[in-house]
Amino acid sequence: MPVGVVFYQPAPEISAWYRTDNALKKQGVPTPQRPRKPAPNPQYPTTEQLALRLLETFKAQHPDVRIHAVMADALYGTATCVEGASALFRGVQVISQIRSHQNIRVGKRDQHVADYFATHPGTPYSIRIRGGEEVVAIVGSARLYVCAHKTKRFIVAIKYEAEETYRYLIASDLSWRTRDIVQGHTMRWLVEGFIQDWKSYEGWSQLTKQPGDAGARHSVILSLLVDHRLFRHPDQQRQLKNNLPAYTVGSLRANVQVECLVDVIADLVSSDNPQDKLKRFTQALHEVFALGHSKKHMIQRQLGRLEPTPSLKYRAHEVMRTTPVMST
Repeated sequence: MPVGVVFYQPAPEISAWYRTDNALKKQGVPTPQRPRKPAPNPQYPTTEQLALRLLETFKAQHPDVRIHAVMADALYGTATCVEGASALFRGVQVISQIRSHQNIRVGKRDQHVADYFATHPGTPYSIRIRGGEEVVAIVGSARLYVCAHKTKRFIVAIKYEAEETYRYLIASDLSWRTRDIVQGHTMRWLVEGFIQDWKSYEGWSQLTKQPGDAGARHSVILSLLVDHRLFRHPDQQRQLKNNLPAYTVGSLRANVQVECLVDVIADLVSSDNPQDKLKRFTQALHEVFALGHSKKHMIQRQLGRLEPTPSLKYRAHEVMRTTPVMST
């Protein structure tokens, strides 16, 4: 279940700097001649700071929950975030990702992680995705010094059947097995499932009416309330109490819609005057789901003349005749 949500907002001066810097890069302006990046604004914490605060809040509010590992995507694969998350839970395993061009040190030579595993190819591994489906992936691993982290990490190169390139996982605890790291990292996708449910079935995406931070918070609160109500659905509770797999949010929502439709039909059929009640119900539906006029069709629009004016042709000719032409 989701236990914490926070929204990231970039500092306005940082956003302005990025726009200026990118424009100057395209113009070929060298780095020393471009403006320096502004100092961090404490009023706008970074994504790493927000993530660590979420973990810290969870630890304070749920002290009895035992944490086996913390999973994160490549955005949080920095030394600060990995070390901070691990320290919060007394050295727990943190599994994240690093980019293919991340520098590692092999002996006395630095090289990209992708270059290392290009000469150390992986072998087929049978792994379970989130404890369920079993798949075969090409997996290679090594305990290597990551230059940006200034310490050794357990690095795993993994490539699933449909993929052409490797992705690279890092783990802070070197005592785990390769298979356990790979299978543990598949758990990270659970958060994507929650977000997809909020967007597709619970209104976070379709029903967002207010922009900015306040609008995002209001809509996600409504989505979480819907999620909670579906969690308390009698059919869902029956599954959970009997230790059976929970139903998906999409199927529960469809089930609720069908139940509502059946209740309406039953109410119409059992009423004293079903035709009159059906008429009033149909009228109410049409008022709620009223047809809207399309703005991409140009019927009954005043577009103007959109053509030359004969009386202005001479003036345009005179302007062109008297305009000097420069040549080199």
